[in-house]
Amino acid sequence: MIRLRSLRHKLLGVIAMVILPAMLVSISTVVAYDLHVYQQTIRDDMRTQAELLGHMSAPALTFDDQRLAQENLSLLRLRPKVNAGAIYNARGALFARYAAPDQKPVIPARVGQPGFQFQSGKMQLFQPIYDNGELLGTVYLRADYEMMDRFLDYVLIGVLAALLALLIAWLVMRRLNEVITRPILNVAHVAREVMKTGDVSRRAERFGEDEVAELAESFNKMLSDIESRKRELENSNREIAREAEQRALAQQEVMRLNAELEQRVHERTMQLELANGELAMAMEEAKSANQAKSAFLSSMSHELRTPLNAILGFAQILTSDKLPSTLAQKKEFANHILKSGRHLLALINEILDLAKIESGAVALSMEPVALADILQECETMMAPLAGQRGIRLLFPQQVSYNVTADRTRLKQVLLNLLSNAIKYNREGGAVVVDCTTSAAEVLRISVQDTGMGLKQEQVRMLFQPFNRLGQESGAEEGTGIGLVVTKRLVELMGGTIGVSSSPGVGSVFWIDLKTTLPVPSPLEGLMPPPGGDGPLRERDNITVLYVEDNPANLKLVQEIISFRPELRLLTAPDGQLGLELARAHLPDLILMDINLPGISGLEALRLLRAEPRTAHIPVIALTANAMPRDVERGIAAGFFRYLIKPINIDEFTEAINSTISWLAERAHAEAGREE
Repeated sequence: MIRLRSLRHKLLGVIAMVILPAMLVSISTVVAYDLHVYQQTIRDDMRTQAELLGHMSAPALTFDDQRLAQENLSLLRLRPKVNAGAIYNARGALFARYAAPDQKPVIPARVGQPGFQFQSGKMQLFQPIYDNGELLGTVYLRADYEMMDRFLDYVLIGVLAALLALLIAWLVMRRLNEVITRPILNVAHVAREVMKTGDVSRRAERFGEDEVAELAESFNKMLSDIESRKRELENSNREIAREAEQRALAQQEVMRLNAELEQRVHERTMQLELANGELAMAMEEAKSANQAKSAFLSSMSHELRTPLNAILGFAQILTSDKLPSTLAQKKEFANHILKSGRHLLALINEILDLAKIESGAVALSMEPVALADILQECETMMAPLAGQRGIRLLFPQQVSYNVTADRTRLKQVLLNLLSNAIKYNREGGAVVVDCTTSAAEVLRISVQDTGMGLKQEQVRMLFQPFNRLGQESGAEEGTGIGLVVTKRLVELMGGTIGVSSSPGVGSVFWIDLKTTLPVPSPLEGLMPPPGGDGPLRERDNITVLYVEDNPANLKLVQEIISFRPELRLLTAPDGQLGLELARAHLPDLILMDINLPGISGLEALRLLRAEPRTAHIPVIALTANAMPRDVERGIAAGFFRYLIKPINIDEFTEAINSTISWLAERAHAEAGREE
């Protein structure tokens, strides 16, 4: 380190040491910020260009149109800093490329790792192109990266600025040297004389009224106070001795407090160790839950792909000219597609049920439920399925119990248990339903079958999602979710579920629910159910308007309507055209999709209700929005009926018939008022 003996040189050095770091920090901050902004701007610009090229080139990759992709890349000539660009297909092969006129056309033959790369002063970007989650290809861009040039420019500017600042500081110091250093040197001279001779009567000369003058005055007062301080020194020594005794006492108190603190630290350490143990257990549980979620998603993917494989496979055979098939084969293939589609729909519904239950989104309406009515409904619904296999259903004849449950969810639980008992039963077997009170205010409902039964290890894995206990390759279809949903629903209703099984004999599934006081039987026949049988239509030509943007759905409804000669179908691909057709033709009935281009089905319904000429037309929603809140929202908006896709032909026909009957009843009522 340089040793400066002169106060003037030290002062100049201090100013230089203050100015240089300040300038260095300021310039470094500006340079770093500018370089960061420059780099981020280049990255954002290249990423934006890549996303734009990917969006514009998605149709070209989809339809294998290299000319369109090349035209899109040619637009890069408007970006002078972009030297080259390319588009690769989903397999990673080069699809189209571009190079600036003054650059060598060096394009990577294959796709590199996604993201930014720096090579030979160039910035490269590989950006994947996705469409609806599907990888279509990759965009490659290469541009100039002028980071080092900008950095060197800033370094040169910083050096020049520092030299200029030092020169200005030196010139200023030359002018101010006498004003600043002379009073300080005078005080230093007097201090040396006092230290040398011990004569405290010397005084420093005062120049001006600034801080240095105050320093000289303070120095003089210090000399005056030295003598009085000597006299006070003895008194201070005695006071110090007294304070030392007090400090010894305080030290003893500190030692006592340290011991107490160590005890508290030990206790806190034990608490932390216990908390760490609990945290480790929680982390292990979270890890197990994450592994279970991964296994669930893997199984769900397999179960969803299995029916889709049958649907797509048989559909390809039916549409292929190279694989001709007879009419009987086509009917068989269509039956396979219908069967797989229904299985897929059941799987999706059960997955949605399970997701709602796991997320706590299921709202239960707990109320007294008459068990006799539930069992009668279940027997009526399960009798055809049991009859197909010659299985006898044995229900208790008189049931007077009432349980606290959600009526719809309890019926869902019983239907699932009965369906499993029939599916996994032997031909000509039996299913026995029984109700017994197993404890105070607890009713046990049991479903017993005469199937193959379950082993103990199978019983332990019974309520795992997608685990069909080795029945995946069997003749009976299933999702492996039904029992999981059933168990969750029973627990949400405050009950328990269990199973006992004997291999070769059969299984007994039971649920325990709390009993409650009997409830009055519901009055029947007070009013007909909505959509029930009404007067027959009085016209042979009924106009139906279907507003749907999906051609496949339009074709399906056209085929269904074609079997009804009394119905005349009008179609519209969007909501605006549907409104115009409704105003022009005044149809008797409108089928309306909700997710339409332009204006939605809900907005179209609002506009129809706002016009007196179309306000009376019943509108049936036919949509894929199947969540309960969607249904409630549609009914509240004023839809006459709410049908969910995929279309159930029987339900669709019943909705059409009930609406026509309602129209006939309304026409009779209006005619009666006119008479």
